[in-house]
Amino acid sequence: MKGKVLLVVLLFLIMFSLPFLAMGGTGAGKGIGTSSTKNPSSAQSSPPSSSPQKSAAPSSGGSSGQAGQTANTGFKILDTTSGKVLNVDDRSFLYGAIASEVSPTAPEEALKAQGVAAYTYYSRLREKARKKPNPALNGADFSADTQNWQIYVTKEQMQSRWGTNFDSYYKKLVQAADSVFGQVLTYEGDLIDATYFAISSGQTEASEDIWGGKRTYLISVASPGDAFAGGFQTTVALKADQFKAAVLKAASGAKLDGDPSQWIGEIKRTGAGSVTTMAVGGSSLTGNAARTAFGLRSANFTVSYSNGSFVFLVKGYGHGVGMSQAGAAYMANQGSTYQQILSWYYPNTSLTTLKA
Repeated sequence: MKGKVLLVVLLFLIMFSLPFLAMGGTGAGKGIGTSSTKNPSSAQSSPPSSSPQKSAAPSSGGSSGQAGQTANTGFKILDTTSGKVLNVDDRSFLYGAIASEVSPTAPEEALKAQGVAAYTYYSRLREKARKKPNPALNGADFSADTQNWQIYVTKEQMQSRWGTNFDSYYKKLVQAADSVFGQVLTYEGDLIDATYFAISSGQTEASEDIWGGKRTYLISVASPGDAFAGGFQTTVALKADQFKAAVLKAASGAKLDGDPSQWIGEIKRTGAGSVTTMAVGGSSLTGNAARTAFGLRSANFTVSYSNGSFVFLVKGYGHGVGMSQAGAAYMANQGSTYQQILSWYYPNTSLTTLKA
């Protein structure tokens, strides 16, 4: 038994070392990170964690120096909570965007990486909205749900949620955000589609496998540190009638009669393990459709049937494309800088600064 345990540990250590060897090392280790990378009271995901429709291929051409969009122009945000358009300066937005996504207790380098990714993503949306406004946004660059801490929250909301910890949390947040303010990731001179998510299955997904449309900087990379994150693996159990109702809601033509153990057919997957298609009752569900239908945290799952119930074993949390927040925290705890974290999860990109 001890021999098997040692073998498992050895295999994991080899797997974990690969990304850091590729980066030439990350300095002295600081121990295994165990803190959650989501906001303490929020498990909500932002559009970079869930919206394939915003993943348009970047335009080619342009210089590899500063990005074309000008900084400090402010963000116009449609708050779905109030229906009002908020005018938020760039720096305040950066504070609120980081706070809405990761815990202020996360390692500082992970906070910085999150700041750059979020600022890049939403600066790109701002750039697109200013060129081609969406009437549904009432003049805003994008929408946010401040009440549920999705995309952006105010300083007052942070005070309310963090309570007696506000001063220390906010000081750490501001320090990390200010140190990377204005920094963005570009590819061939354009702001990248810097998607991110909570926890990977141990390997991130390539954009074309999840949404279609290849991105040179959104490829599959190893992220073994995610296995230490809380919520890395979850289980969902559905009675046969619950499973049937969920399938028929997503695919009304499915035929679910007879022995439930025969309802599920072939399941196809990406190289990183997420389900691309799942045959159920003669119909086909995409992995994302299955994730929604069955209330799963990701499309990386296995399913079995026993004693009248379907049991899903799920790995990770989110769509899996881009930067893993749990993986970023783990790398930071091992000594990686935010630059190394970003270059690992968004390869082939340049770290630059928006024009003042």
